Amino acid sequence: MELTLASADSLQRYRLLTSLIAPRPIALVSTVDADGRGNLAPFSFFMMGGGKPPSLAFSPLYDRQRGPKDTLRNIEATGEFVVNVVTRRMAERVNQASFDYPPDVDEFDAAGFTREPSHLVRVPRVAESPAALECRLFQVVRHGDGPQAANYVIGEIVHVRVHDAALRDDGLFDTAGQALVARLGRDEWAELRAQDVFDLPRPSTG
Repeated sequence: MELTLASADSLQRYRLLTSLIAPRPIALVSTVDADGRGNLAPFSFFMMGGGKPPSLAFSPLYDRQRGPKDTLRNIEATGEFVVNVVTRRMAERVNQASFDYPPDVDEFDAAGFTREPSHLVRVPRVAESPAALECRLFQVVRHGDGPQAANYVIGEIVHVRVHDAALRDDGLFDTAGQALVARLGRDEWAELRAQDVFDLPRPSTG
């Protein structure tokens, strides 16, 4: 198959690319609006940024009806957000939080998650998540116009909370043991299982 994207249908492009660029980790992003109302939404267009300062980025797309998503509006209004790590036990509720609720609906309540006070930001964390990254907004980079246009939200990570049970003896997060999930294409998700993980040290010579 050969497909020149400029001439392809937008839905066809989206479905093809999300099946190719996979698996994608899921950022369950919690925010509050200017009045303090909560919002919770998952995003799989998500990546770590740099290490100095520690940063990450995710991209909430413009939707078909309302334009900017509540998450983006809230971050631009308050300058803060939290990325909560997603496990298999959380997957169904995370999926429910992806529903296009109106702005006055708090997805913490709609999806059945528990609020937990953050350490440095006003936005609550998700208590059920084994790890949460508290962030302050650095910049939003817009790319495109209309439905499916990207908004790259770049945040500086200012605090990390990890449940003690999710830590290995070396003090690092037990990535293979926490049953993290990822998004694939279509309605497909994937679970990271310890038996599927392999070590591959970086080469020491050329």
